[in-house]
Amino acid sequence: MYRSLFPRDLFAELDRLQRDLTGVFEPSPSIRGLGRGGYPALNVGSTPGSVELYAFAPGLDPASIEVNLDRGVLTVSGERAASVPAAGDSKTTLHLNERFAGRFRRVVSLPDDIDPNAVNADYRDGVLHVSVQRRASQQPRRIDVQ
Repeated sequence: MYRSLFPRDLFAELDRLQRDLTGVFEPSPSIRGLGRGGYPALNVGSTPGSVELYAFAPGLDPASIEVNLDRGVLTVSGERAASVPAAGDSKTTLHLNERFAGRFRRVVSLPDDIDPNAVNADYRDGVLHVSVQRRASQQPRRIDVQ
C-alpha cells in the first residue's frame, strides 16, 4: 500500500535509471527507422560502379534544388515553400503542421574513388536521384593468369 522510500533492489533501480537516460541521448528506432530529423530523408548506397543517393522531397520545383559536388562532398540544398495559410489570416486555425517548410541543406561525404565529372541528377515523382560514377582506373578488375 505504501511505497518505501528506498527501493528493495537498489541495483535494479540504478540499472533502470541508466537505461532511461541512455534512451534519451541515443536515437531510438521507430516505424521509419533511425530518424535524424533531417529534410529531405536520404538513402545512400554504392555499387561497384557508382555511388547512389536518393533524397525524398515531394512537392519541390526541380529548379529550386541545388546539387553541388566539391572535393568529395556532395551537397543537396534548396527551399520548400509553406503550403498552409499565413498565421495572420483570422479565418484559419492551424491545429497541426508536420510538413517541413523552409531552406534545407544535406551534406554527404563520398569515397575517394569517385569521378567528379560523371554526376547525374534526376528528380521524378518527388525523389531526387543523384548518381556519381566511380573512376574506371579505381575499379577492381580480373587479371587472367597465363
